[in-house]
Amino acid sequence: MKLFDLTGRVALVTGGNGGLGLAMAEGMAACGADIVLSGRNAEKAKGAVDAIAKLGRKVAFIAADISKTAACRTLVADAAAAFGRLDILVNNAGTSIRKMPETYTDEEWQFVLDINLTSAFACSQAAYPVMKAGGGGKMINTGSMMSLFGAPYAAPYCASKGGLVQMTKALATAWAKDNIQVNAILPGWIDTDLTRNARRQVEGLQQRVEARTPAGRWGVPGDLSGIAAFLASPASDFVTGTAIPVDGGYSVGM
Repeated sequence: MKLFDLTGRVALVTGGNGGLGLAMAEGMAACGADIVLSGRNAEKAKGAVDAIAKLGRKVAFIAADISKTAACRTLVADAAAAFGRLDILVNNAGTSIRKMPETYTDEEWQFVLDINLTSAFACSQAAYPVMKAGGGGKMINTGSMMSLFGAPYAAPYCASKGGLVQMTKALATAWAKDNIQVNAILPGWIDTDLTRNARRQVEGLQQRVEARTPAGRWGVPGDLSGIAAFLASPASDFVTGTAIPVDGGYSVGM
């Protein structure tokens, strides 16, 4: 058995048309996986599809609005049909609305939770019978430093990402008997569109992150490629229910 060989495996990555999702998809494709990318922006996805195709793997894009649970279930079914199976699910799609907690509307709170947490549960629930029938699978949930820490401008985001870690543990204990491993990745401060907006909106964030991070820099999306490949591969068959920081030491720094 080759520990990191994903030849013949099919992975679905939500929010996979750029940023961390694309980087994780590229990591799995480099190990032999065929990839189904999902997002809302089909135009943006063209570059992501080309990037995976250049690695010599089959790739498909499925547009989906995962704020709706019915769309999540349809997405998983379509992804399994695209290449005839589904072995890996990466629940990566996420969003944030930054403002003080007393100012959120009910709709804003619910929207963030629907995208970040409820969609991950709905996709996982839909993928479970497919993976069980195939003899097992891997589920990878993208958490955050806000799974660990609080921020005054991100109450629903923190709640959703903390909930995602607890959901990961619950699903891991439920589905281990079916040879399905469920784990979470906790990215540190990574240079993406989402965090660029945060740096524009939160004064001093760039400098505070650099000062606290032992590695002395912000991460780049490619820093997530290896952990995704590991958690998707046979190398992690006895790893489940974990939440692994990929943060340059931010979460243990002073």
